[in-house]
Parts: sequence; structure tokens; C-alpha cells
Amino acid sequence: MKEIKTVGALKKTGYQPITIKDELRKNLRAKIKAGETTFEGVHGYENTVIPELERAILSKHNINLLGLRGQAKTRLARKMVELLDEYIPVVAGSEINDDPLQPISRFAKELLAEKGDDTPITWLHRSERFYEKLATPDVTVADLIGDVDPIKAANLKLNYADERVIHFGMIPRAHRCIFVINELPDLQARIQVALFNILQEGDIQIRGFKLRLPVDVQFIFTANPEDYTNRGSIVTPLKDRIGSQILTHYPETIEIAKSITAQEAKFDAEQTKLVHVPELAKELLEQIVFEARDSEFVDSKSGVSARLSITAYENLMATAERRALLVGEEKTSVRLSDFMGIIPAITGKVELVYEGEQEGAATVAQYLIGDAVKTLFPNYFPKIEKLEKPNEKNAYSDILEWFFNESGFELFDNVTNAAYKKTLDSITPLQEFIVQYQPDFPKEELYFLKEFLLWGLVEHEKLTKNRFSKGYQYKDLYSNYIQKFKN
Repeated sequence: MKEIKTVGALKKTGYQPITIKDELRKNLRAKIKAGETTFEGVHGYENTVIPELERAILSKHNINLLGLRGQAKTRLARKMVELLDEYIPVVAGSEINDDPLQPISRFAKELLAEKGDDTPITWLHRSERFYEKLATPDVTVADLIGDVDPIKAANLKLNYADERVIHFGMIPRAHRCIFVINELPDLQARIQVALFNILQEGDIQIRGFKLRLPVDVQFIFTANPEDYTNRGSIVTPLKDRIGSQILTHYPETIEIAKSITAQEAKFDAEQTKLVHVPELAKELLEQIVFEARDSEFVDSKSGVSARLSITAYENLMATAERRALLVGEEKTSVRLSDFMGIIPAITGKVELVYEGEQEGAATVAQYLIGDAVKTLFPNYFPKIEKLEKPNEKNAYSDILEWFFNESGFELFDNVTNAAYKKTLDSITPLQEFIVQYQPDFPKEELYFLKEFLLWGLVEHEKLTKNRFSKGYQYKDLYSNYIQKFKN
């Protein structure tokens, strides 16, 4: 098809104009019939959002994706490009992608009237048929729809009553394309009103011109259900004109969240070769995000973006990489103490309520890490009951007795793998405990599990853990009380 260069040659192929909504519907039907995945790379929406989105496309609706930040709303919109035809014909030189057999601009109509079947055409790839605008308070009607261009009027020696002096905005230029307006509530109400005609009648009005321009656009809007920025909302008549409103959501399971993070996190070959990440570390990373979404210190209305786990994963890898470089090792594994390196990723991604602000962002981040350890702990080791009979032996008695008899131990952040393992091996009951309760755990990840076990005992108030400048000090609970009493 790309070899065709004129309208006459195009007609001979039997080409028929088709609206973008019909085009999306046609290609979606073909994908569904063939059993193909329609939105590749979007995880966790297979039984919720994607079926609703497919129904909206089949209904030829404009769409509003409603959800908190970091719920793949823009990604879904961009993925719709894959449902477009690979190439479409356009009148050469047209500003607004005129269809050669169904032109809407004066330029294209006059060119076709002059040259007829010899009118030149070009081919537009689907990757160029996606327009996106972030709604901000400074967006104007002229930006979206168009305005009179005095410079064009002067250059062409035309008066302002001539429609050729119009400078088209983003929406007319997106004719036969997908147009996305992100964060729609941030668009001023008077600008939202300007979209009424486009959505309902499919035409645009520019200032006082008696101009009907039937633009063919697939609109996709994104918005937050509760606008946490408090800058505005979607005006009711505009919402009424949007065909389908689809609610997005966060990953519902740890496994889905892990697959999203693994797909989106960016690492180079040197990092992946240098740093091994235990599966438990990946699980813990995602659990931290789940804890944040349920935390009393975090504003649930603003949401906790999936980008938190992605950036935290990148920080975690970087922390282990830096440690390995400092001690001159060519291979290392993520340690639980490395999770202190993800605190900047957490503090930059969560909105705190008043109580959280009082605690401090860094402190809240440490709470979230501790809560995640505590939540996952029973998945790997016997549950620790809140109420226990005095002097009754339990699964953890030997470990706790070791700490009671010893003065505790210190685990430094930046030490070699050999020193790290030697420190943990010095707690003799740990190995026996893990052999008993996790006999099939991967050998290369056993030391992370040991550290996880100790941290879990701290979170269940069986041991104490104190941070100092170069690492952690673990102690028996009672020795900590005695130390406080002495002080």
C-alpha cells in the first residue's frame, strides 16, 4: 500500500474510508477471534479492566479511565495504538490528516478539486496517530481547538473573516487519531465546556467562524476518583458525554505486583550480573507497597503508585551494587539490611496524613518495612502468639536463649560476603531452625532468610534491633530493658 502515491491509484485498490472507532472495533474483533492478547504487558487487569475496555471499544465509545496514580491508565491508552491499522492514507501536505476520499479541510478539498486523481498522498503509521496532553490550569481553548493566526493572515494577505487564517489546535490535528487528556479534573471548567460539541456532535467551533469541521477522534481521558490535588473536577455535562467510565485498580496479589515490577524496573547487564535478588526479597518489596496502601500514616485517597515498588527495586539493586563495589566483590546477593536503601523511594512516593507527618516520612518508611516483614513472617516460620505461657518452651526458645546468654551481635552494612555470613553463622541455633522449618529453601538465599528470621523476631518483640551509623545491633529483649534501666 505504501507504494501508492496518488488518489487515483488508491481508488483502484478498493479503499474505503473508515472512522477511527470502526477501525479500532474491526481490529479488536479480529484479535479476539484469533485468541490474541489485546493489551500485552498490562498485568492484573485480565478479568477486570481489560474486558470493560474491550466492551467500550466495541461500543465505539469515548473512554474515561478513572483511578489513582500509578494504575497504568496512560499505558492502557497508549496500548490502544496497537489496535489501529498499520498505515492510513493522508492527503499530502494536510495539517489535519485528511482522508483522500473524505476530506474535511479547505486545503484538501481545494487540492482534490484542482488535481483530482493525481492528488498526491502520503501514508501515516499508527505510531504517529497518538496525541497526548496533560491537563494543566494554563491550557487554553486555542491550544486544544485552535484560534485565528494574525501572522498567517498577514503573510497570505487575508482578512480575519477568511477561514484560512485559522491555526488548528491539537484536537483537529489529531483527526483520525487517538487523543488522550491526562488528569482531566485539572482542566479548567471553561475549557472542559469547549469539548462538549466535539464529543457529542463531532465538530469544532473556532471563535466566530461559521465553520463545521467534523473531526474523527477517539478520545481517552484519565482522572483520579478523588482529585487529591484539589484543583478541580469533571463538569457534569462533560462526564455525561463520555461513553464509558472504567475504574482501574492496584495489583490484587503479590505475584501480579512482582511481574509488573520485573517488567518495568530498568537494570543494565552489569547490575544483573553483579547482584542476585532472592525471591523473598522481591516478595518483601511488594509487601511494603501493600502495607503502605493500608497504613494509617498514608493518605489512602492519593493512593500509592506502582512506581514505588519499581523505583524501590532499582534502589535496592543499587544499594547492593554499591556495597559490592566498596568491598571489591564481583558477586553479591541482596541483604535485608540493604532495604534501608529504598527509604528515599518510599518517602518520595507516599502522601502522609497529619499523624504520618508528625512521625516523619523516613520513620514511616521504616515502619512499613517492619510491617511487611511481620506480615510475611508466618508464611515461612511458625506463628508467634501474642499471649504465651511463662517459661513454656516454643519453636524459638533456642534462638532467644542464645541471645540471652550472649551479649547480642552486630551486623554491619558494608562488609564482605564472607564476613556477613560468618556473623550470621555465629548464631548457631539459626541453622538448625531453618533446616527444620525451611529445608527446601534455596541455598544461595539462606542468609537472607536468616536475617529475615531475626528481623521478624524483632517485629514480634522477641528481640531488639538498634540502628547505628554502620549497621544494626541485635540484642535480647531483657538486656535492652536492663540497659534502659541503667541509663
